[in-house]
Amino acid sequence: MTLEQAIQALQPLLGDALVVHANGYISRRSFSVEDRPGNFYMIGSMGLASSIALGVALSRPDRRVVVYDGDGNLLMNLGSAAMISYTRPRNLIHVVFDNGVYASTGNQPTISRAVPLEKVAEGAGYARSVRARAPEELAAAFAECLKVDAPTFILAELEVEPGPFVGGRVTHTPEEIRDRFAAAIAGEGR
Repeated sequence: MTLEQAIQALQPLLGDALVVHANGYISRRSFSVEDRPGNFYMIGSMGLASSIALGVALSRPDRRVVVYDGDGNLLMNLGSAAMISYTRPRNLIHVVFDNGVYASTGNQPTISRAVPLEKVAEGAGYARSVRARAPEELAAAFAECLKVDAPTFILAELEVEPGPFVGGRVTHTPEEIRDRFAAAIAGEGR
């Protein structure tokens, strides 16, 4: 499955969830599929999407919080998985899009094909941790995670997409991203 197919499979299941996106192609692709006020797009700060999502989940336990992470991003900050497991936010779904490469910088390989990140999450203590290889598997896994009152983890195994990214960039300024996400956290416009 491609990154776009994965994001499209999850989009109808999000409802009013707050979604924190890892930097790079994940933010850019999600922005092109569906831009919404409840989306927080990382601009830089590789590896920190899961930490930000954890803070949002702990501050708003009444709202579903999803993090769209990348394999390279999670590998850069594995401590976030341990902290998510330790704090156990009941409303957090951690989705890792794993293509086995750092796509935004030229497809250099990560180590995720040798280190199964769903097993790392399971070992850290996520309540549910699964791997999905097709859009329908991903949607089904996400639907199951919505029923769990504890942090859950889905690894979406993606194909490597050759060549440069086709699609635009996030057109909002960092300040606009911050302000509209803060309003979404507060429940404005729901």
